[in-house]
Amino acid sequence: MKRSTLNRQPPSPLPFVFINMAMTADGKIATANRAVSSFGSRRDQAHLLELRATADAVMAGARTADLNPINLGPGPAKYRRLRLQRGLAEFNLRVIVSRSCTVNPGAKVFQRRFSPVIILTTQRASAGRLKKLRAVATEVRICGAKEIDFPRALRWLRGKWGIKRLLCEGGGELNDALFRAGLVNELHLTVCPKVFGGRAAPTIADGLGAGSLAGATQLEFKSAWRQGDELFLVYR
Repeated sequence: MKRSTLNRQPPSPLPFVFINMAMTADGKIATANRAVSSFGSRRDQAHLLELRATADAVMAGARTADLNPINLGPGPAKYRRLRLQRGLAEFNLRVIVSRSCTVNPGAKVFQRRFSPVIILTTQRASAGRLKKLRAVATEVRICGAKEIDFPRALRWLRGKWGIKRLLCEGGGELNDALFRAGLVNELHLTVCPKVFGGRAAPTIADGLGAGSLAGATQLEFKSAWRQGDELFLVYR
């Protein structure tokens, strides 16, 4: 006998995912030794907070959270007021992606509990690491065997936490995984007047990448504006 489908809930829709990155004129987001990863102007930093003020949650990879003194929060009071005016919670949720739960439990993102911190991981994470991170995070969610199942993870974020707009701030491997999964709705790029060079310097989309031109993510230009020597681009 077939099971009744009358009481089944449809799967949660996916959040709107948008990426924001600052990069050098040669496409790098950090130096090859990762010593420099913040190089945008004050206007670029304000742009980052303006975008956060439109999002239900801000997401970053483990290395981004470890190497940068960031809390992924909304910033000063004026941005929190903007959020409230838009009908959002005063403080956005924070999401860390770490396939093996290697993110440092002492990272700055865990030091202030103004909003939930959620970790997305896989079955590769050891019991010891899971225990340590469950002690500092609001929730640790296993979303795959060896790799993060991002469609599944994003549906869970939408269904359980009500995340409709999700801002991703890198790094390159996380961005690449989202592009390859076809989950990115919008890309914001700040092109900064610097050249880092370096074969090993990270870009906005590292990881596996596309194996052919047919596999490349196709972008559609939306807008551009300039302030000083920086160019702010938006692609669909």
